[in-house]
Amino acid sequence: MKKVVTYAVMAGLCATLLSGCGGTRVNRVDANQEIALTDKWNDKDSQLVSEEMIGDMLSFPWIRDFKSNNGGDKPTVIIQRVRNKSHEHISADTFLNDLKRAIIRSGDARFVASADERSDVRDERADQELNAKKAKAMGNETAADFALSGSINSFVDQLDGDRVTTYQVDLKLINMETNEEVWNGQKKLKKLQEKSSYGW
Repeated sequence: MKKVVTYAVMAGLCATLLSGCGGTRVNRVDANQEIALTDKWNDKDSQLVSEEMIGDMLSFPWIRDFKSNNGGDKPTVIIQRVRNKSHEHISADTFLNDLKRAIIRSGDARFVASADERSDVRDERADQELNAKKAKAMGNETAADFALSGSINSFVDQLDGDRVTTYQVDLKLINMETNEEVWNGQKKLKKLQEKSSYGW
């Protein structure tokens, strides 16, 4: 009888161990599908905020005024810096690229490379002057008419297992010649993460 009980206990333990060692499964999903596992800033937040803010920026009078004063030419924008002042690590490069795509996609403004990117291109042009038959000339770069900069901030409110995280993105556009601030935009995202009633 003792052997039977012992075998039954051992069988139960083995079943428990095996059930807890289930394999991990990975599925491919549509890259445009949002999968929010936490309340942290994610790729969808970056995309939505950049598109909405650039749309708002391009709806302000500065762009109409620039075109009317410059023979219909599109203004050229450079992104100087967007600082991450939030409580978590946010990929600034991803957000900057989303901003760039939104500007270029609009067709209403042009975009020029950042200081680091310009330095690399200038090195390439200098190399072309020495080694290429049809080298691109120095001194023909397009100057930026406006500079875009801003910050990402966050606020966390937590009680028991529930947490509300608010992200606030502030951007401003400055006329490079006059230092006039021609647009100031703000976008807030609020995310609620609730504690599961099942203790998960």
